[in-house]
Amino acid sequence: MLPYAPRQALIAVALLQLSVAAVQAQQAFDSKAPRAILIDVDSGATLYRKAENDPFEPAAMAKMMTMAVVFDALKAGEVKIDQTFKVSENAWRTGGAPSRGATMFAALKSGVPVADLLRGAIVQAGNDACLILAEGIAGSEAAFVVRMNEKAAALGLTGSSFRNVTGLADPEQKTTAADLATIANYLALTHPDLYKIYAEPDFTWNKIYQRNRNPLLAAGIGVDGLSTGYSETAGFGLTASALRDGHRLTAVVSGLPTDKARAEEASKLFDYADTAFERIRFFGAGETIADARVYGGVAGGVPLATTAPLDVLLVRGARDRIRARLVYDGPLVAPVKAGQQVGTVKVYVGDDLLVEKPVVTMADVATGTMERRAFDALGELLIGWL
Repeated sequence: MLPYAPRQALIAVALLQLSVAAVQAQQAFDSKAPRAILIDVDSGATLYRKAENDPFEPAAMAKMMTMAVVFDALKAGEVKIDQTFKVSENAWRTGGAPSRGATMFAALKSGVPVADLLRGAIVQAGNDACLILAEGIAGSEAAFVVRMNEKAAALGLTGSSFRNVTGLADPEQKTTAADLATIANYLALTHPDLYKIYAEPDFTWNKIYQRNRNPLLAAGIGVDGLSTGYSETAGFGLTASALRDGHRLTAVVSGLPTDKARAEEASKLFDYADTAFERIRFFGAGETIADARVYGGVAGGVPLATTAPLDVLLVRGARDRIRARLVYDGPLVAPVKAGQQVGTVKVYVGDDLLVEKPVVTMADVATGTMERRAFDALGELLIGWL
C-alpha cells in the first residue's frame, strides 16, 4: 500500500518494488499487412500497430457492426431468437442467389427464424441474411444503417462510416483496423453467448452446406471468430479474436494480396504476442493500490483499487522503464461510498500510455464530527498556504 498525495494528485506507483517493469516496444517484427493492429483485450494494451487509423473499405467485415446492432436488439428483447422474418424480394435479389455473392440461399417470400439468420450472416457471411435481419428489425436497410452509425458513435469509433449492412462496395463506407478491433471486442465481451456462433465451423440451410469463412478457426491457435473481407481497393482483410491461456487477443489485418496472406499475417500477430511478450499482473482485483485522502470523514483516507485484475503483456527481458500513476480528484469529501469511481491508474512505458483502468473506493467513509471537519478544513487551508 502506498501513501496518498494531497489534492488532485499523481500518485507514483512503485512497480519496481513489485518486480514489475518492462519496455513496451515493437521489436524487429513487422507485419506485411499495410494496416494492422493487435490488442491484448484484458488490459486494453495495443501490442502492435501499423497504420491502424488509416481508413479503408471494410467489405464483409462491416457485418460485424450489423451483428452488434442485432445482438443489442436481442439482448434488449426487441427481437426474439425464435422469431421469424420474411425474405423480401429486395433481400433475395440483392443478397440472395441472384446476386452471386455470399449468401445463405434463403428462399424468396419464405420465413426464416432469427436463430438461423444469425448463422447465415455469421457462419456463411450471407448478404441475404444481413438484409433480412435489418428489414425485420428496423423496417428497412436504410433505417438499420442509421442504428449502425449510432452504435459506432456510442463505441467511440472515429474512422468508421457505414452505408449498408452487407459490406458491399460503397465509396462512402469506411473503417479502420482500430475500429474493427473495437467492434470485435464489443461483440466478444458484451455478448459472449451470441458471440459463440462465430466459432461454429459450418452451417447448412436450404440443403446447402457451407463452412465458416474464417480460415483460422481450425488452425489450432485459439481463434474463435470473427470475419474476413475483400475489396478491390482494400485488398484482403481479416479480423480475428483468440483465447490463449484464458486471455483474449484481437488482431486485424488489411490490404493483403491474397486470402492466404491475410491468414498468415494474422497468425503471425498472435505468435508475436506469445514470443515477444510476457503477461504480468500489476494488481489483483480489490488489491489496494494507494489511499486517497478523505476530507471531513470519520477516517482520513480510503483505499483505492481496480475492480478487475490489472494484467498487462510487456516485452520480454526489459524491466527498466515502466511506471504507473494513480490520478484522482482529491481530497474526497465525506460521505464516501464503497465502489465509487474516483480516478484512474495509468501505466506508462517511457512517455507512452500503455494501460488506463478506473479505480474505485474500497470502503465506506461516513461524515465525521464537527471537530473533525474543522480540523480537516484547517489542514486544507495550511496546505493551500504552502
